[in-house]
Amino acid sequence: MNEIDVFILAEDALVKVVSQIKDDQWQMEMPPEFARKGLKPATLREIINYHAYDDAWVPDILAGKTMEEAGKNKFDGDLLGDDPIVSFKAIADKACEAAKVADLNRPTHLSYGIFPTREYLKHITSFRGLRAHDIAKVIGVNSDLDPQLVQGMWDEFLPEAESWRKMGVFGPKVEVPDDAPLQDRLLALTGRQPH
Repeated sequence: MNEIDVFILAEDALVKVVSQIKDDQWQMEMPPEFARKGLKPATLREIINYHAYDDAWVPDILAGKTMEEAGKNKFDGDLLGDDPIVSFKAIADKACEAAKVADLNRPTHLSYGIFPTREYLKHITSFRGLRAHDIAKVIGVNSDLDPQLVQGMWDEFLPEAESWRKMGVFGPKVEVPDDAPLQDRLLALTGRQPH
């Protein structure tokens, strides 16, 4: 699997979890670990809207555009509308379609630097795949990820884990047995308590 395949699996996992959000859960306050730096605790809808915002940029970023070239305020506000599940899936589908034809070596212009597409996809895969697990736990649905996604994220994250940890992307590693299931080892690697 390459970075595109793993990204699409992560998108699919997040879409699957979002599709299971019940009407009465959208306004629930999320646990503190979901708060974005310097901001108040977020509702589930705010978290999903932020994922929609992140996904909405994918086609332009993969096309090599800067945020300024694409229009810096292009995706401000509520992207979820009256049917958040359908809206989120439509935005994620566009991101996946753009990824399918991406050049993995093309430079992408991100707010925190210029990276090859393959690196950008790793960054955003971690955000989607891990959040699919985290959100599933919060809303009370099955948090097991597709084994192919788990393997793909493990292969991508293992070489990067310590440098990402130093940047604050991952929390302190959690100790688990060497023979623990791969998803448990992946979660532990990223600073999450398995189950």
